[in-house]
Amino acid sequence: MAGAGEREGILAKDGRDGKGATLAVILAGGAGRRMGGADKAAIRLAGRPLLSHVMARLGPQVAAMVLSANGDPGRFAAFGLPVLTDPLPDRPGPLAGILAALGWAQERWPEIADLLVVPVDTPFLPGDLRARLDAARRAAGRLMAIAASAGRPHPTVALLPVDPALADDLAARLARGERRVGDFFARHQAAIADYGRPFPDPFRNLNTPADLAAAEAALDRPDAGDPMPARGQTERPHEKPFAETDSRDKPWRRE
Repeated sequence: MAGAGEREGILAKDGRDGKGATLAVILAGGAGRRMGGADKAAIRLAGRPLLSHVMARLGPQVAAMVLSANGDPGRFAAFGLPVLTDPLPDRPGPLAGILAALGWAQERWPEIADLLVVPVDTPFLPGDLRARLDAARRAAGRLMAIAASAGRPHPTVALLPVDPALADDLAARLARGERRVGDFFARHQAAIADYGRPFPDPFRNLNTPADLAAAEAALDRPDAGDPMPARGQTERPHEKPFAETDSRDKPWRRE
C-alpha cells in the first residue's frame, strides 16, 4: 500500500480528493522486430529516448506513470518508473500490459480512478489527451474512450476506469486467447476522441527506421509545432461507439 506522503501527492495533483486521479501506463512490451529488435523505449529521437518524449508529454496530465515491459527491468532504472511485466506467459500483447496496470493500481493506489494507456513509440502525444478522452466518454455516456486521427482509431491510446469487474473481464478474454486490443474496446463500446488530421499525427507509431526518420524530419519542419488540431477543427465525441473488429494495430509525480 502506498505511503501517506505519496497518496497526498496524488490528491494534490488531481484536486478532486483523489477520486479522479489518473495513472498512465506506457506500453513497451513489444519485440521491436521492424526496428531490428531494438528496444523501442531506448531509441533516440532528437537526441532523447522515445520513453523520455512520452513521459514529458504525459507528466502534466496524470498523477503517476508506470511502464509495461518485459525482460530485465534494470535497463529502465534511469527513468525511475515502476516496471510491470506481463502477468501471462508468451507475451500476449498490449492487453496484458493493461491488465497488469489495472491490477497494480487496485493493489497499490486505491485513489486512482482511471488508467490512461499509450504506446512508447508515440512521441507526439497531445497535451490535452487525457482531458479529451474523458470528455469524449462523458459526452457519449461510455466507460472508456480511445483516440482517433487521420480516419483511423487507435485502440492502444485509451482512457478506462480502474475497475475490478473490468479487470476480471479482460483477464477472462486473455485466458480465452482473445488478444485483439480493438476487439476489447469495441466490446465495451468505447467512445472516440477524434483529432482529425493534424501534422504531425500525434498517434503515429514509429515502427520502422523510415518512421523514425520521418519523425525527425517532422520535428525540423517549421509548421510542426505541438501536434494539436488546427483552430476551428472539431472533436466528434458524439460519434457512434468504436466498433472495429480488427485492431490495426513517472516516476511518481516529481514535485
